[in-house]
Amino acid sequence: MAKSEKSAGGSILETVVIVAVAIGLALAIQAFIVKPYRIPSESMVPTLTVGQRVLVNRLGNNFSDPSVGDVVVFHPPSGSESNTCGNPQKPEDQACDKPTGDRADVNFIKRVVGVGGDRISIRDGHVFRNGKREKDDYIRACGGGQGCDLPRTFTVPAGHFFMMGDNRGESDDSRFWGPVPKKWIIGGAFATYWPPKRIGLL
Repeated sequence: MAKSEKSAGGSILETVVIVAVAIGLALAIQAFIVKPYRIPSESMVPTLTVGQRVLVNRLGNNFSDPSVGDVVVFHPPSGSESNTCGNPQKPEDQACDKPTGDRADVNFIKRVVGVGGDRISIRDGHVFRNGKREKDDYIRACGGGQGCDLPRTFTVPAGHFFMMGDNRGESDDSRFWGPVPKKWIIGGAFATYWPPKRIGLL
């Protein structure tokens, strides 16, 4: 075999290996480090709109807990499919304080408004955490819809996170199906990359 033929064969093999490694790295990054996520509904308006795309940090969740104010992607409890609370004895004027035992296969994106040990109540769509109203200039007003007023205080269980959409009158969230355990959280959304006019950090 001529040297030129060997060289051509080696170049093709090298290209194949490079492409395979690049694909492997891309899949590994998406699986373990950063994952893109498309906003499917209006529940996070005005912060995030339908069709907007965000990047989710999957790695950081392994080292620290989400904080109040973080926007996170997670698996909701199976009760989210029918707005079923895991506590059938929950008072009508209180947000759901316990999720159903199984997780749903779908992914949601919401904002953390309470963590384990926080005392939470909802008044006109505003969260009162440990007796103080959240700073919530990022929300769309509730408008008197379902879940706008749940003034009875409850305590978020340890190791759980209470999630709400920024569009308070149009969001199915922890008010109806309860707080989310840490093991169901996929990661925190940290940046938007589409559409171009909305590129930026969250």
